[in-house]
Amino acid sequence: MNVSELERRIKKIEARNKNVEVDKAWETSTFRKVVLLITTYFVIGLYMNYIKVFEPWMNAVVPSVGFLLSTLSLPFFKRYWTRLKSKQ
Repeated sequence: MNVSELERRIKKIEARNKNVEVDKAWETSTFRKVVLLITTYFVIGLYMNYIKVFEPWMNAVVPSVGFLLSTLSLPFFKRYWTRLKSKQ
């Protein structure tokens, strides 16, 4: 392998690493969590409205907040799972 081939491969790896960093930043961003909360609220609200649930928009709050809380707890479980796997 010559130097130019190595440089090309390094640039490719660096570009991939940058994409991974951006994806990780998105996954942990507050913006993403807010978008998920709002989207979940409106989808559940529309569904509850369609099936004629009493006060659908008020009742859509509980599952939306529950979903948000579940996404917030996932990093804890991921760290726990990773520690278990690394001990094996």
